[in-house]
Amino acid sequence: MILRDRHVRTRALPPLGGDAPGLLLAALGVAAALAVHAAVPAVPKLTAAVVLGTAAAHLPGLRPVVRGVARPGLSTAGRRLMRLGIVLLGLKLGLDDVLGLGWATVAMVIAVVAATFAGTLWLGRRLGLPGDQPLLVATGYSICGASAIGAVSQAAGSEEEDVAASVALVTLCGTLAIAVLPLLHQPLGLGDAEFGRWVGASVHDVGQVVATAQTGGAGALREAVLVKLMRVVLLAPLVAGVAVAVRRARRDTPAATGKRPPIVPLFVAGFLAMIALRTTGVLPDRALTLAGDAQELLLAAALFGLGSAVHLPTLLRTGGRIALLGLASWVMVAGVSYAGVLITT
Repeated sequence: MILRDRHVRTRALPPLGGDAPGLLLAALGVAAALAVHAAVPAVPKLTAAVVLGTAAAHLPGLRPVVRGVARPGLSTAGRRLMRLGIVLLGLKLGLDDVLGLGWATVAMVIAVVAATFAGTLWLGRRLGLPGDQPLLVATGYSICGASAIGAVSQAAGSEEEDVAASVALVTLCGTLAIAVLPLLHQPLGLGDAEFGRWVGASVHDVGQVVATAQTGGAGALREAVLVKLMRVVLLAPLVAGVAVAVRRARRDTPAATGKRPPIVPLFVAGFLAMIALRTTGVLPDRALTLAGDAQELLLAAALFGLGSAVHLPTLLRTGGRIALLGLASWVMVAGVSYAGVLITT
């Protein structure tokens, strides 16, 4: 009787499930990424998070956990925490910063984004990349790396595998830029300010921009961050455009079911609201610093979750085509932004 009672009590305990295991694993991944960055400062936290997530998905001891009990929470991290991180990203930019760049620079940034997006999207489709990969890679290269991919994937309803493959490619190329672009600073005849603008217009993630531009000094870093954040502003109209295209596609497909996505997703509205709040100047520096730290942690957790969805055998099957797209897009954004900097200075 005692044994039976114990058995009943054991079975009555609720199993550990839901999002908790995956979110816990994502938190551990963020801690590991911070440790990697502390040990090797040249490795950005977000890059480390993607790599660690991918490694976790392929380590024999962790693979069953990542694909099993932790999968719901890791997917939640890659989806919902990404949205929160994008909202907080808006606090990095005030409209006065954008206007301070001058209209010539603003026009240059818009031209670089438009040319890179259109050219990458066209080439990705010509190469026959599956699913939304052409759209997502084009977004990542032209706007702000993994954050932009996450935002557009939410509006387009992209498959997790397409998101993970695109994030992996854009993160890799952005990391290579940290090493390559500083070597071209002097050979290309750029002053510090011009180098900063080139970096801000051509490197993908904000953290990668900072790591690359700081090699040119404080002036280069300031110009790079301002130009980069101008690119981030263009995330909102791009996501809205994708949402409109998805709504039209669903409306024109008789068999399509389900609710159409809003023209401006809620997290994009939050992103714009944070820009407006930053512009008012009411937030103290301490609050902005804390928000920036929270944003990095949220994006690191999201990217760990996305990295854990990378399936290397599947990625390798399209490896040649997606690598060619990444290289071509990298050359495109660097070349167009370099020409833009020369024209506007």
